Amino acid sequence: MDIEPKEDSDLLSKTKRAERNGNLRHEENTGPPDGGIRAYFVVMGSFFTNGLVFGVINSYSVIYTVLEAKLRAQGVLNSESSASLVGSLTFGTTFILSPVSGVLTGILGLRMTAVLGGSIAVVGLFISSFNVHNVYVLYFTYGIMYGVGASLAYTPSLAILGHYFKTNLGKVNGLVTVGSSVFTVFMPALMEYIIKKHGLEWLFRILSLITIGIVLCGLLFKPVLGSGVVVEKPSRQKDGCAALFRSIINVEIYKNKKYLMWALSMPVALFGYFVPYVHIKKFMEENFVGVNYNLPLQSIAITSGIGRLTFGFLADRPGIDKILLQQISFYIIGSLTIILPFVQSFPLLIVIALAMGLFDGAFIALIGPIAFELCASAHAAQAIGCMLGMAATPICVGPAIGGYLYGIYQSYTLPFVLAGISPLVGATMMFLVRFFKSNRSQESISTVHVSLNSTFGNTFGVLQMSIGDGNRFSSSGPFACLLSSCNKK
Repeated sequence: MDIEPKEDSDLLSKTKRAERNGNLRHEENTGPPDGGIRAYFVVMGSFFTNGLVFGVINSYSVIYTVLEAKLRAQGVLNSESSASLVGSLTFGTTFILSPVSGVLTGILGLRMTAVLGGSIAVVGLFISSFNVHNVYVLYFTYGIMYGVGASLAYTPSLAILGHYFKTNLGKVNGLVTVGSSVFTVFMPALMEYIIKKHGLEWLFRILSLITIGIVLCGLLFKPVLGSGVVVEKPSRQKDGCAALFRSIINVEIYKNKKYLMWALSMPVALFGYFVPYVHIKKFMEENFVGVNYNLPLQSIAITSGIGRLTFGFLADRPGIDKILLQQISFYIIGSLTIILPFVQSFPLLIVIALAMGLFDGAFIALIGPIAFELCASAHAAQAIGCMLGMAATPICVGPAIGGYLYGIYQSYTLPFVLAGISPLVGATMMFLVRFFKSNRSQESISTVHVSLNSTFGNTFGVLQMSIGDGNRFSSSGPFACLLSSCNKK
């Protein structure tokens, strides 16, 4: 059996390292190969993992419209909220497990964690194919099982890159994370075609077959011996449980009032953030005839990728107020969401989708740099994971409430308007960050900054990014990203 280099799970250790809090430590005399055939195969595997995971998650609105119709035909009360909850559970589960999945890579290793995650996702989709008429089973098989699998597979797909790249780590992270946007461009159309030809049951079966690719990609994630990366597993004899707890819950970051204010504003902003991403396709079907219902989603996916790369680059520029940029992103997305139910022109709807995608990418790309700025390299990854963990519940609940309100009023005007107010309130709360003094330690900005920046320049996703079709289920990551942050992401 091959012995893999260990990944440091003692995230709060004060031992000197070039990179800390779950990031790579490159020893003085050794380092990642920064290239080679094996390294590029790893990049390809990470790219496809990101694409396969979030291509499905972001395209849930295709499933939502069919599932909602089935539930309505069965006489299920509040069919809209029930159907939307299936998809929102997937995204929420991915976020909730973001800190845990990072810790798990330090216990099981990158390859085993990725393969385990892919396997759980495959099983979840396959079981879902036999329960398309039972929404309660889908809550577990698609909402939770696939979310767990996505979380466990996504973290290693980003963490492994540091074992093969150092000089070009930022560029490689950016390339890999854009995979979610690329797959989101064509995945909705493919899923819709399969549903029309073979039904929802076979869609889940075919998706489970495609998802086997995540397992195969995970087999590539073998750390390089001599890469300078050390992974030390928690001592079971000493304080294994305590070490794991400290890995997941970092008390130190909550002493940082600037971070705490920012972290508390994010769940508020994200409460209604994904409502239009889940419901936009049904909204289009009720208000537009003879148009390409997947085009808004594809438009958002494209501009989200552009936004991540563009604003990720801006975040590296000196003197840039990253929090202000994120506030602007929330203000624009919230305002566009409020305008959305009053749009009667399809071309205007596409313009709105393009703008939402661009600033969605901006919001995602700025998560890592902001956390790094507020908490420094020692705690940035934990800060991201904890923030996303707090946001998981609002992310799950928001779309379901939007569906519930639609079921009552049979109109998306109120759900979209209330959903748009949420990012506006969250962005306004961020102004309070400026009332607190920074207490982050002055540390040199090393590869961690590049890694976090490019990682989140991708997808939150969770948040991954596909808002247009109606399902955006991250970033984040999707997402995300956050997962890989939480151990060695």
